[in-house]
Amino acid sequence: MSVVHCTHNEFIQRIARGSGAYSCVATPATECVVVDLQESDFSAEPFDQLSVDQPVCVVVGIHPAPDHVSAKGALESRVPGYIDVVAQDSEDLANLVDAVNANPWACAVLVQLLRQSLDLSIGQALWAESMAYSNLQHGAEFSRFLKQNKKQHSKQRLSAEDSPAVLVQRKNSELFVTLNRPDKHNAYSANMRDHLCDALEVALWDSTIDRVRISGAGDSFCAGGDLAEFGLARDAAEAHLSRTSRSAGQLFFALADRVVVHLHGACIGAGIELSGFAARIVARPDSFFQLPEVSMGLVPGAGGTACLPRRIGRLRTAWLALSGQRIDAATALDWGLVDALDESAH
Repeated sequence: MSVVHCTHNEFIQRIARGSGAYSCVATPATECVVVDLQESDFSAEPFDQLSVDQPVCVVVGIHPAPDHVSAKGALESRVPGYIDVVAQDSEDLANLVDAVNANPWACAVLVQLLRQSLDLSIGQALWAESMAYSNLQHGAEFSRFLKQNKKQHSKQRLSAEDSPAVLVQRKNSELFVTLNRPDKHNAYSANMRDHLCDALEVALWDSTIDRVRISGAGDSFCAGGDLAEFGLARDAAEAHLSRTSRSAGQLFFALADRVVVHLHGACIGAGIELSGFAARIVARPDSFFQLPEVSMGLVPGAGGTACLPRRIGRLRTAWLALSGQRIDAATALDWGLVDALDESAH
């Protein structure tokens, strides 16, 4: 496989011959295309209406001033619509290319989801994400990840838990929901998902509950999917139907105007994906955020490709997912990933 470097005009000319010109599964295969935008003039082109067939691989743009911490719409307005992710500098570019080289199929599926996400309803975007995630669970890249991490996973075997995975308490018109696996940094398990859905359904059907406050016990809000459960899904159709029939993300969205999420510590994978549906997110300064799924040969599977583009834009969502890099609470606030910082919390 290879990485193709070109200018904006070269890309437009080549892709006009057909989107198959660049593909991570064609022969010869192209893992990603790097387009140098620094000398290009887009003043006469409507970025969001370029008649370009998207290639079946990641398109990285090099821009002179990507400014990742500006308002979410500003970055999209500076680059052509065919760009999937913008590199901040040469080091960032190298990291992005390495990530794509490591798992080109998962990366290609990710950008395909993000390209269409904002044109779909939340329900449709969740459905598409679930289909993609379920198929990648049975792909070669995820299988390789499981084999490479077999020893680590064997130490995290599923075990019975003495305490409920989710605590629920009502005070007047407020419902307090607490993720309660503190010894595992509130890793998101199937059991936690089911109990969280149960709690949210109470609020959905009880109109006297006007506020749902969601937090996490222990040192972290949620450190992402429970690794002990990775690889247990044996049937892609069953995994998809299970994920869509018990979707906490769909319930978060349905209740969005009543939900306030209080974040702290690790907010990884599902920890920020589910939160992203809420109308208001308050984070402690010690919070940090990461989307690591692509490095496992997967895509975000708790709704991240549906809600995060609506919060921080498609390009920043792609950067988070492709790079796997962590961002801190201050950056999350600048991006709009969270709505406020709780400076009073310790």
